[in-house]
Amino acid sequence: MNKLVEQQCRYDDDGKRPLEMEEIKALQDQVLAWDVNEQGTKIARTFHFKNYYHTMNFVNAIAWIANKEAHHPDMQVSYGHCEVVFTTHDSGNRLTINDFICAAKVDDLLNAGNFGPKLVDEA
Repeated sequence: MNKLVEQQCRYDDDGKRPLEMEEIKALQDQVLAWDVNEQGTKIARTFHFKNYYHTMNFVNAIAWIANKEAHHPDMQVSYGHCEVVFTTHDSGNRLTINDFICAAKVDDLLNAGNFGPKLVDEA
């Protein structure tokens, strides 16, 4: 399988198919910083930034990815942090490959140095 970050979201039957827990665990190896809830229906990560401005820059960058992939996360935004949650509403609020593709693209945004504001330590 290709790296998730190199894939595009799919809207065929395979792209909309809810993943089994075994598939979720295998895909989670490519997005280790993200947490899957117990039910296997959501993948989430909280990002911490120095200030509100950096947080909003990050939110706008995610909006660009979401628009390009036509797959939009739920986000909770506050001063200095943003929680990003992916689930596929069209698949009964279950996880699909598209959720992991987008999570990988968000990670790549930060890891590849393509995004100016840096994360602050979570400690």
